[in-house]
Amino acid sequence: MIKFKNVTKVYNRTIKAVNNVSFEVRGGEIVGFTGPNGSGKTTTIKMLTGILPPDKGEIKINGFDIKKNMIQAKSSIGYIADSPDMFLRLKGIEFLNFIADVYKVSNDDRKKRVNELAERFELTDALSSPMMSYSHGMRQKLMVIAALVHNPPVWILDEPMTGLDPKSSYELKEMMREHAKKGNAVFFSTHVLEVAEKLCDKVIIIKKGNLLYDGTLENLESQHLNQTLENIFLEMTEN
Repeated sequence: MIKFKNVTKVYNRTIKAVNNVSFEVRGGEIVGFTGPNGSGKTTTIKMLTGILPPDKGEIKINGFDIKKNMIQAKSSIGYIADSPDMFLRLKGIEFLNFIADVYKVSNDDRKKRVNELAERFELTDALSSPMMSYSHGMRQKLMVIAALVHNPPVWILDEPMTGLDPKSSYELKEMMREHAKKGNAVFFSTHVLEVAEKLCDKVIIIKKGNLLYDGTLENLESQHLNQTLENIFLEMTEN
Protein backbone atom coordinates (compact mmCIF):
# COMPACT_ATOMS: atom_id res chain seq x y z
CA MET A 1 0.00 0.00 0.00
CA ILE A 2 3.04 2.23 0.46
CA LYS A 3 5.92 1.95 -1.98
CA PHE A 4 8.92 4.18 -1.33
CA LYS A 5 11.51 3.37 -3.97
CA ASN A 6 15.03 4.82 -4.26
CA VAL A 7 13.91 8.14 -2.83
CA THR A 8 16.34 10.99 -2.23
CA LYS A 9 15.77 14.48 -0.83
CA VAL A 10 18.57 17.04 -0.76
CA TYR A 11 18.52 20.36 1.08
CA ASN A 12 20.73 23.30 0.05
CA ARG A 13 22.20 21.11 -2.72
CA THR A 14 24.49 19.36 -0.24
CA ILE A 15 22.56 17.88 2.70
CA LYS A 16 20.98 14.51 1.91
CA ALA A 17 18.10 14.39 4.36
CA VAL A 18 16.97 11.13 2.73
CA ASN A 19 19.52 9.16 0.74
CA ASN A 20 18.28 6.59 -1.79
CA VAL A 21 15.87 4.97 0.67
CA SER A 22 13.49 2.16 -0.28
CA PHE A 23 10.84 0.34 1.74
CA GLU A 24 7.30 -1.04 1.46
CA VAL A 25 4.30 -1.21 3.76
CA ARG A 26 1.80 -3.86 2.73
CA GLY A 27 -1.87 -4.18 3.56
CA GLY A 28 -2.39 -5.68 6.99
CA GLU A 29 0.90 -4.33 8.37
CA ILE A 30 1.70 -1.93 11.18
CA VAL A 31 5.17 -0.49 10.59
CA GLY A 32 7.14 1.57 13.09
CA PHE A 33 9.55 4.19 11.77
CA THR A 34 12.30 5.24 14.13
CA GLY A 35 15.72 6.85 14.33
CA PRO A 36 17.59 9.60 16.16
CA ASN A 37 16.57 13.25 15.91
CA GLY A 38 17.61 14.67 12.55
CA SER A 39 17.66 11.26 10.90
CA GLY A 40 15.19 12.13 8.13
CA LYS A 41 11.94 10.78 9.59
CA THR A 42 9.94 14.00 9.21
CA THR A 43 11.27 14.59 5.69
CA THR A 44 10.27 11.06 4.75
CA ILE A 45 6.76 11.54 6.12
CA LYS A 46 6.38 14.89 4.36
CA MET A 47 7.28 13.24 1.06
CA LEU A 48 4.90 10.34 1.71
CA THR A 49 2.05 12.79 2.26
CA GLY A 50 2.90 15.03 -0.70
CA ILE A 51 3.95 18.02 1.40
CA LEU A 52 7.47 17.83 -0.04
CA PRO A 53 8.42 16.52 -3.49
CA PRO A 54 11.25 13.97 -3.71
CA ASP A 55 14.30 14.95 -5.75
CA LYS A 56 14.67 11.39 -6.99
CA GLY A 57 12.72 8.17 -6.72
CA GLU A 58 9.14 6.97 -6.75
CA ILE A 59 6.42 7.10 -4.09
CA LYS A 60 3.10 5.28 -4.42
CA ILE A 61 0.21 5.32 -1.97
CA ASN A 62 -2.50 2.70 -2.43
CA GLY A 63 -1.29 2.24 -6.01
CA PHE A 64 -1.29 5.97 -6.86
CA ASP A 65 1.88 7.86 -7.71
CA ILE A 66 2.20 10.82 -5.34
CA LYS A 67 3.42 13.04 -8.21
CA LYS A 68 1.21 11.88 -11.09
CA ASN A 69 -1.99 11.14 -9.14
CA MET A 70 -1.67 13.46 -6.17
CA ILE A 71 -5.39 13.84 -5.42
CA GLN A 72 -6.06 10.09 -5.44
CA ALA A 73 -2.93 9.38 -3.40
CA LYS A 74 -3.72 12.02 -0.78
CA SER A 75 -7.34 10.88 -0.60
CA SER A 76 -6.03 7.45 0.44
CA ILE A 77 -4.11 8.87 3.40
CA GLY A 78 -5.07 9.60 6.98
CA TYR A 79 -2.27 11.87 8.20
CA ILE A 80 -1.62 12.94 11.78
CA ALA A 81 1.08 15.60 11.99
CA ASP A 82 3.43 16.03 14.95
CA SER A 83 1.79 19.33 15.97
CA PRO A 84 -1.94 19.70 16.67
CA ASP A 85 -1.87 23.49 17.01
CA MET A 86 -3.80 24.66 13.95
CA PHE A 87 -7.14 26.32 13.17
CA LEU A 88 -7.50 27.07 16.88
CA ARG A 89 -10.24 29.68 16.43
CA LEU A 90 -12.59 27.05 15.04
CA LYS A 91 -14.79 24.93 17.23
CA GLY A 92 -13.90 21.26 17.22
CA ILE A 93 -16.95 20.27 15.19
CA GLU A 94 -16.32 23.12 12.71
CA PHE A 95 -12.81 21.84 12.10
CA LEU A 96 -14.02 18.28 11.61
CA ASN A 97 -16.71 19.42 9.17
CA PHE A 98 -14.11 21.43 7.26
CA ILE A 99 -11.90 18.35 6.89
CA ALA A 100 -14.91 16.21 5.95
CA ASP A 101 -15.82 18.77 3.26
CA VAL A 102 -12.28 18.62 1.85
CA TYR A 103 -12.57 14.85 1.50
CA LYS A 104 -16.20 15.04 0.29
CA VAL A 105 -17.54 12.86 3.10
CA SER A 106 -21.33 12.65 3.09
CA ASN A 107 -23.28 14.15 6.00
CA ASP A 108 -24.46 10.74 7.18
CA ASP A 109 -20.99 9.17 7.04
CA ARG A 110 -19.25 12.08 8.77
CA LYS A 111 -21.83 12.21 11.54
CA LYS A 112 -21.47 8.50 12.19
CA ARG A 113 -17.67 8.52 12.19
CA VAL A 114 -17.31 11.71 14.24
CA ASN A 115 -19.75 10.44 16.85
CA GLU A 116 -18.01 7.06 17.10
CA LEU A 117 -14.50 8.49 17.31
CA ALA A 118 -15.38 11.37 19.63
CA GLU A 119 -17.06 8.95 22.02
CA ARG A 120 -14.09 6.62 21.88
CA PHE A 121 -11.73 9.46 22.77
CA GLU A 122 -14.14 11.02 25.30
CA LEU A 123 -14.22 14.27 23.33
CA THR A 124 -17.94 14.56 22.52
CA ASP A 125 -18.70 17.33 25.03
CA ALA A 126 -15.77 19.44 23.83
CA LEU A 127 -16.67 19.54 20.12
CA SER A 128 -18.85 22.64 20.54
CA SER A 129 -15.97 24.60 22.13
CA PRO A 130 -13.18 26.53 20.33
CA MET A 131 -10.03 24.50 19.88
CA MET A 132 -7.96 27.21 21.57
CA SER A 133 -9.63 26.18 24.84
CA TYR A 134 -8.44 22.57 24.42
CA SER A 135 -5.46 21.07 26.18
CA HIS A 136 -2.63 19.73 24.00
CA GLY A 137 -3.93 16.20 24.45
CA MET A 138 -7.45 17.18 23.43
CA ARG A 139 -6.12 18.85 20.27
CA GLN A 140 -4.16 15.71 19.47
CA LYS A 141 -7.30 13.61 19.84
CA LEU A 142 -9.15 15.94 17.48
CA MET A 143 -6.35 15.61 14.89
CA VAL A 144 -6.74 11.84 15.07
CA ILE A 145 -10.49 12.10 14.47
CA ALA A 146 -9.92 14.52 11.58
CA ALA A 147 -7.38 12.20 9.98
CA LEU A 148 -9.81 9.29 10.08
CA VAL A 149 -13.07 11.01 9.18
CA HIS A 150 -12.85 9.92 5.53
CA ASN A 151 -11.99 6.31 6.47
CA PRO A 152 -8.66 6.18 4.57
CA PRO A 153 -6.94 2.85 3.84
CA VAL A 154 -3.44 4.15 4.64
CA TRP A 155 -2.61 5.78 7.97
CA ILE A 156 0.57 7.88 8.21
CA LEU A 157 1.13 9.06 11.76
CA ASP A 158 3.95 11.30 13.00
CA GLU A 159 4.52 10.63 16.71
CA PRO A 160 0.78 10.06 17.22
CA MET A 161 0.98 9.17 20.93
CA THR A 162 2.51 12.51 21.93
CA GLY A 163 0.24 14.32 24.38
CA LEU A 164 -2.32 11.53 24.66
CA ASP A 165 -3.35 10.28 28.08
CA PRO A 166 -2.89 6.53 28.74
CA LYS A 167 -6.50 5.63 27.91
CA SER A 168 -6.49 7.55 24.62
CA SER A 169 -3.09 6.14 23.73
CA TYR A 170 -4.46 2.64 24.35
CA GLU A 171 -7.53 3.36 22.20
CA LEU A 172 -5.38 4.64 19.33
CA LYS A 173 -3.19 1.54 19.44
CA GLU A 174 -6.29 -0.66 19.40
CA MET A 175 -7.62 1.29 16.43
CA MET A 176 -4.32 0.78 14.62
CA ARG A 177 -4.59 -2.97 15.19
CA GLU A 178 -8.21 -3.01 14.02
CA HIS A 179 -7.32 -1.00 10.90
CA ALA A 180 -4.51 -3.39 9.95
CA LYS A 181 -6.69 -6.46 10.55
CA LYS A 182 -9.04 -5.16 7.85
CA GLY A 183 -6.18 -5.35 5.34
CA ASN A 184 -5.17 -1.69 5.61
CA ALA A 185 -1.74 -0.18 6.29
CA VAL A 186 -0.40 1.79 9.27
CA PHE A 187 2.93 3.62 9.15
CA PHE A 188 3.95 5.66 12.19
CA SER A 189 7.06 7.33 13.54
CA THR A 190 7.96 6.90 17.17
CA HIS A 191 10.78 7.36 19.66
CA VAL A 192 9.12 4.97 22.12
CA LEU A 193 10.68 1.60 21.39
CA GLU A 194 8.34 -0.23 23.78
CA VAL A 195 5.39 0.84 21.61
CA ALA A 196 7.11 -0.42 18.48
CA GLU A 197 7.97 -3.71 20.18
CA LYS A 198 4.38 -4.41 21.26
CA LEU A 199 2.54 -3.03 18.24
CA CYS A 200 4.55 -3.38 15.05
CA ASP A 201 4.81 -6.16 12.49
CA LYS A 202 8.12 -4.68 11.44
CA VAL A 203 10.31 -1.64 12.05
CA ILE A 204 12.30 0.67 9.82
CA ILE A 205 15.36 2.37 11.32
CA ILE A 206 16.93 5.38 9.67
CA LYS A 207 19.99 7.49 10.54
CA LYS A 208 21.29 10.61 8.76
CA GLY A 209 19.03 9.85 5.82
CA ASN A 210 20.27 6.29 5.36
CA LEU A 211 18.25 3.13 5.90
CA LEU A 212 19.81 0.98 8.65
CA TYR A 213 17.19 -1.73 9.04
CA ASP A 214 13.87 -2.85 7.54
CA GLY A 215 12.36 -6.01 8.97
CA THR A 216 10.76 -7.74 11.93
CA LEU A 217 11.80 -7.14 15.51
CA GLU A 218 12.25 -10.90 15.95
CA ASN A 219 14.82 -10.96 13.16
CA LEU A 220 16.57 -7.88 14.54
CA GLU A 221 16.79 -9.39 18.02
CA SER A 222 18.07 -12.69 16.61
CA GLN A 223 20.98 -10.76 15.10
CA HIS A 224 21.83 -9.24 18.50
CA LEU A 225 21.44 -12.05 21.03
CA ASN A 226 20.95 -11.28 24.73
CA GLN A 227 20.44 -7.55 24.13
CA THR A 228 17.45 -5.39 24.84
CA LEU A 229 15.77 -3.56 21.97
CA GLU A 230 16.97 -0.29 23.46
CA ASN A 231 20.59 -1.46 23.47
CA ILE A 232 20.28 -2.73 19.91
CA PHE A 233 18.90 0.61 18.78
CA LEU A 234 21.63 2.57 20.54
CA GLU A 235 24.33 0.33 19.12
CA MET A 236 22.99 0.66 15.57
CA THR A 237 22.44 4.42 15.64
CA GLU A 238 25.56 5.48 17.54
CA ASN A 239 28.13 3.41 15.66
